[in-house]
Amino acid sequence: MRRKNVTKREEYQRVFSCFDKSQQGNVSVSNIERCVDAIKSGEKAVPEEETTDTHTHKTLGFEEFVKLVEEGDEEDKENDLKQAFKMYEESEGITPKSLKRMLSLLGESKSLEECEVMISQFDTNRDGIINFDEFRVMMQ
Repeated sequence: MRRKNVTKREEYQRVFSCFDKSQQGNVSVSNIERCVDAIKSGEKAVPEEETTDTHTHKTLGFEEFVKLVEEGDEEDKENDLKQAFKMYEESEGITPKSLKRMLSLLGESKSLEECEVMISQFDTNRDGIINFDEFRVMMQ
């Protein structure tokens, strides 16, 4: 969560500075990859040995880093939405029945009729089922 009055760019600069320990204005791609892999696996990242040899290691400047993070954000959002959609959907999409079942698993009891009303609010093609495009709109 971002602190108050801190811009996204300032937050990126803070993270970039954590990777740029030598303060040379670039970060090692392999070091970023190792940290991302550690986050995904839940293990602690092993720090890379500091080096000034940029010929053997691919590095990113700040602007390239920002571009990488922002592209990843959009890809991650889309992948997260697809994963969430798969949790709810039956073969053709999210039906009132599948919504009721998932809400029940999440500890929220709704009647089938209540689920039908919830779906109708985002069911733009009025087929009674939420497809992925409708789900994406609903989650924005």
